[in-house]
Amino acid sequence: MPQVVGRFTGPAFAIMRIVVGLMFMLHGTQKILGAPPMEGMNRAQLPAIAVVAGWIELVCGALIVIGLFGGLAAFIASGEMAVAYFMGHASHGLTPLQNKGELAVVYCFVWLYVAAHGSGMWSVDSILRKRTPVVTASTDAGHV
Repeated sequence: MPQVVGRFTGPAFAIMRIVVGLMFMLHGTQKILGAPPMEGMNRAQLPAIAVVAGWIELVCGALIVIGLFGGLAAFIASGEMAVAYFMGHASHGLTPLQNKGELAVVYCFVWLYVAAHGSGMWSVDSILRKRTPVVTASTDAGHV
């Protein structure tokens, strides 16, 4: 089974990085550009910390999507999500399901993984370094 699924590790990681990065960016565009519109709140009503968070989400999300300084951008985004969880959610209940902080926790750990892994294939980082991404699955065809 690892030979079947494992050979798609690189592309699967790249697709995950791009799709989740785009979703993360949407949180930034919502806060900074007003698109898509926020329910029940006007951009002008945002506290300063939310504007800072919006810029982090927009810029780091874009960097993660294209894979430029992806590890650093993901590390910053992970930290922002940890702060978002503890400042905005943790005081409203014991678990992320109760305090509506589940998405912040998921983003935090996805970005922490991307920070540890790097941008991988299909990224500007890999083009600039002119190297092939690390493949974690065995390519030895002799063992099934």
